[in-house]
Amino acid sequence: MEKPSGIRKVAFLGDYLPRKCGIATFTSDLRCAYATAFPDVQCLVVPVNDLEGGYNYPPEVRFEIAEQDLPSYLRAAEFLNITDVDLVCVQHEFGIFGGPSGSHVLALLRELRMPIVTTLHTVLREPDAEKRRVMREVIRLSTRLVVMAERGREFLQNVFQPPSGKIDLIHHGIPDMPFADPNYFKDEFGVAGKIVLLTFGLLSPNKGIEHALRALPDIAREFPNVVYIVLGQTHPSLLREQGEAYRLSLERLAKDLGVQKHVVFFNRFVELEELMRFIGAADIYLTPYLNEAQITSGTLAYAYGNGNAVISTPYWHAVELLAEDRGKIIPFRDAKAIADAVVGLLHNEPLRHAMRKSAFLAGRDMVWPSVARAYAKSFEQARLDHSFVGRKSSPIRTLDEQPGQLPDLRLDHLFRMTDSTGMFQHARCTVPNFAEGYCTDDNARALVLTLMLQRLGDESPRVRELGATYTAFLSHAYNPENHRFRNFMSFDRRWLEEAGSEDSHGYALWALGRCMSQSGRDSFQMLAAQLFEQALPAASEFGAPRGWALVLIAIHEYLQRLSGDRFVNQVREALAAKLMKSYAACTHNEWQWFENELTYANAKLPHALILTGRDTNNAAMLDTGLESLRWLVKLQTTDAGALRPIGSNGFYPRGQTRAQFDQQPIEAQVTVSACIEAYHATNDPFWVAEARRAFEWFLGRNDLGLALYDATTGGCHDGLQVDRVSANEGAESTLAFLIALAEMRALQNAMTSFREPTGNGH
Repeated sequence: MEKPSGIRKVAFLGDYLPRKCGIATFTSDLRCAYATAFPDVQCLVVPVNDLEGGYNYPPEVRFEIAEQDLPSYLRAAEFLNITDVDLVCVQHEFGIFGGPSGSHVLALLRELRMPIVTTLHTVLREPDAEKRRVMREVIRLSTRLVVMAERGREFLQNVFQPPSGKIDLIHHGIPDMPFADPNYFKDEFGVAGKIVLLTFGLLSPNKGIEHALRALPDIAREFPNVVYIVLGQTHPSLLREQGEAYRLSLERLAKDLGVQKHVVFFNRFVELEELMRFIGAADIYLTPYLNEAQITSGTLAYAYGNGNAVISTPYWHAVELLAEDRGKIIPFRDAKAIADAVVGLLHNEPLRHAMRKSAFLAGRDMVWPSVARAYAKSFEQARLDHSFVGRKSSPIRTLDEQPGQLPDLRLDHLFRMTDSTGMFQHARCTVPNFAEGYCTDDNARALVLTLMLQRLGDESPRVRELGATYTAFLSHAYNPENHRFRNFMSFDRRWLEEAGSEDSHGYALWALGRCMSQSGRDSFQMLAAQLFEQALPAASEFGAPRGWALVLIAIHEYLQRLSGDRFVNQVREALAAKLMKSYAACTHNEWQWFENELTYANAKLPHALILTGRDTNNAAMLDTGLESLRWLVKLQTTDAGALRPIGSNGFYPRGQTRAQFDQQPIEAQVTVSACIEAYHATNDPFWVAEARRAFEWFLGRNDLGLALYDATTGGCHDGLQVDRVSANEGAESTLAFLIALAEMRALQNAMTSFREPTGNGH
C-alpha cells in the first residue's frame, strides 16, 4: 500500500511494550499494524517510563520520557521537532503521564510543530475540575482526536464541545483470527472436554472477579465440567502498593465457596499469540467489571471481535458493542445474574453460536489492518488541517519563555535527620543533634513535604516510609486529655510538656488537613480525620493571629475533601473574622499589617486570608490578603531587588528600627507559598516574579550573596547572619528550603503545562 501523501515519518507516543499495561499493548499493536500497512513510512516510538531504569525496548524506540520529569517532556518535543517527524500520534490516558491528572504531556504537545493526532483512551462524562482543564488543553492542542466508541464521541461533544469535524471514530484494533470451534484450542491448556469461562487482563479490584466466583457454585451444579480461567498478572501499580493481596483474597474466596477445582489463575502477562489461543479456547467470556465509566476495553474488543460469546456488566463500551444480541448484559455486582446468564447460554447452544457469529462478523472492521487504514486517513486529514492552520516558525525559545532553572531535589539530609521516631529538631553542622530531640512543628512540616513530593510524582518506598513515620509522630503528640498537641520530645522519647504552642498545634492541623486532601491511603485519611476532628475545637480559642492563620490554612486543606463539614466551616468563618478584625485594628497609613510588630513566618497571615477569601468568594477578605502581602513583599525587597526578610534578632516593632539579621529560611519559604497562592487567586504574573525572588534568597540572591542551600547535602543553613551563613543545617531550615522547592516545582510544572502558546496553535 502506498504511504499517506506527504507523511514520511510518524512518531507514536505513549506506554510501550515490554511495559505491562493496556496502553502499552495498544501502542505496540497500532505501531506494528501501521508500519506493516505502510512499509515506506518510518515509524518511531517515544514511550513514557514509570520505572527509573526504563524497559528493554525494541529498536523503534528512539527517545524515552521519565513519567514525572517535566524537562524530559520538553526534551522529547525538541527531539521530535529536530528529527523532522511529520506527525505525532499520542495515546492519551490521564494516569500514564506525570503531573496532576497527567498535565505534563501538555508541555510537550505545546512545543510540537507538526500535526498531532490524539487517541483518547478515556473520555469522562463528569470530569473533576483538574481533569476537565487538562482535557480541554489536550483537545485544543491536538489537530485531530480519535475515540474508540460512539459513546466516547457523544461525551466528548457534550462535555467539551470540540468541533465535530475534528473527531474520528476508530474502533479498538484486534488481531485477525479465524472463526473456530473452542474445542480446537482446549487441548493446549489441559481443558479438553471442559466448558471454559474466561476473564483476562491485568488483575485489580475493579474487575469484579469475586462476583464471577460467587456465581460458580450455581454454574457448577448445572455443568460440573466447567472451569473458570482468570488470565493475567496483578496490575503493576497495585502490586507495588499492595502486593498480591487481591489475588490471594480471590483464591481464598474460591476455596470458601468450594469451587477451587473449577478455577484456574494464570498469574502472568501473556504475549499476543498465546492470548489469542486462550480466547479461542473460551466458550464464554466474562467481564464482570464494577464501574460503568469505561469508554474503552481492549480485552472486551479482543474477545468480542474474535467470536466469543460475551457476558458483561453494563459499562459503556460493553453496552455499545454488545447491542442487538451480540452479547449478554447483566447488572453490576450480581452473582446470580452471572450464573443465570452463563447457564442459559450453555443450555441454549444455537443462541450462543449465533451470538458468537454476530460478534465475529461485526468485528471484521476492528482487525488491525482495517484500523491502520483508518488511522492513515486521520493522519492525512490532520496533515491537511495543520497546513491550513499554519505551523510554528521555530522551536527556539528566548530566555523569558523558558521555565527557570531549579535545583535538583535532594533528600539526603532529610533522611539523615530522621530516625524511626521522627525528624530531629536541630543539627550541629550537618550532624543530627540528639540532645535537642524532636518537635511537632518540624514533623508536621516534614509530613507536608512528603505529601508534596508524592503530589510531584515521588511514590518511592522511602518517601512513603517517612510519611508514615511523621504521621505516627503527630498521632503520638496528640494529648487526648487536653485536646492539644505536645511539641517538644527528648531523645529518650519523653514529652517535655503537656501542650505545645498555638503554632505547633496549627502546623499539626495543617499536616493532617493535607493528609485528608491528598493521601490516597484510606488508613492515613481515617487517622488524619480523627485527629483533625478531635484537635480542631481547641484551635477555635486561639488568641494570636499567627495561630489563626495556620489553622485557616489547615482548614482549607481539610475542606478540599470534606467541604460539607459544618463545624469546620463555622470555625473557619470565626477565625477569618478575627484575622480581618485584627487587620482593621492595626492598619494605619504606612503600616498595613495585622499586628503592631512584624515577627516570624509573617506571610502566613495574608496567605490564610487569600486562601479563605478565594474559597468563600469573599472579595473583601481576598483583597485584604493581597493588599497586606503586597505591602510585605515591598517592605522586604532591597534596592538591588533581593528579598530581605525581617531579622529574628529583634524583629520589627512598629515605629522602631527594623532588625536586618538573622534572616531565617522560614521567612523565604512562607513568602514563596503566599505569593504562589496569590498567583493562583489572581493569575497576575507579578506574584510569580515575587515567588521566584523569595526562592532565590536560598540560592544567594540576598544581602550577602551567599547560598543558604547546601547542594552537597540537600540541606539548608539555619540563617543568614550579619557576616556569614550559619554552619548548622537544622530541620526547620532544611524543610523550609525543600517545601519552597517543591512548591516552585509544582508552580513551574503547572505554568509550563498550561501557559498560553507563544506562536500559532494547532
